[in-house]
Amino acid sequence: MFSKESILLALLIFVARVFDVSLGTFRHAMIVRSKRAITFFIAFFESLVWVFAVSKVLTNLTDPLTALAYALGFASGTFVGITLESFLKIGEQVVKVFSVKGREVAAKLRSEGFRVTEFIGQGRDSEVVLLFVQVRRREAKKVLKSARAIDKHCFLVVEDIKYVDSVNM
Repeated sequence: MFSKESILLALLIFVARVFDVSLGTFRHAMIVRSKRAITFFIAFFESLVWVFAVSKVLTNLTDPLTALAYALGFASGTFVGITLESFLKIGEQVVKVFSVKGREVAAKLRSEGFRVTEFIGQGRDSEVVLLFVQVRRREAKKVLKSARAIDKHCFLVVEDIKYVDSVNM
């Protein structure tokens, strides 16, 4: 039904799409983090592979296997790209800790080498301390574990950080 060449071409298209869509997903993550140089090189290779894959599909429009491989490669590439980005954990995050034991949590985090900024606030039932802890993405879980070790009921929020350079605004 399908020739060996048709199957190999479909496999090649699938692999190319996984590669270029993974790069595209990763490129978007780098754009959000303002990583211009990395984004430039990723975009170059992503578009080069995309042109190759599309040209192979367009020259073989009568073969449904190539279109299927193209679509499956796109879906798989999205999954691989998201997985790669979360594995590499590039960038900075702020962990916000809301706790009635905020001063104790802050002391523990500082003793572990984290930079902590404290704010006093009023919660529904009592005073709370809001802590801002800026960390590399791969260190965010350490902050969460340390905070919960002191106050298992603390409320935690993790957000990605995008730096703003006020000089170039």
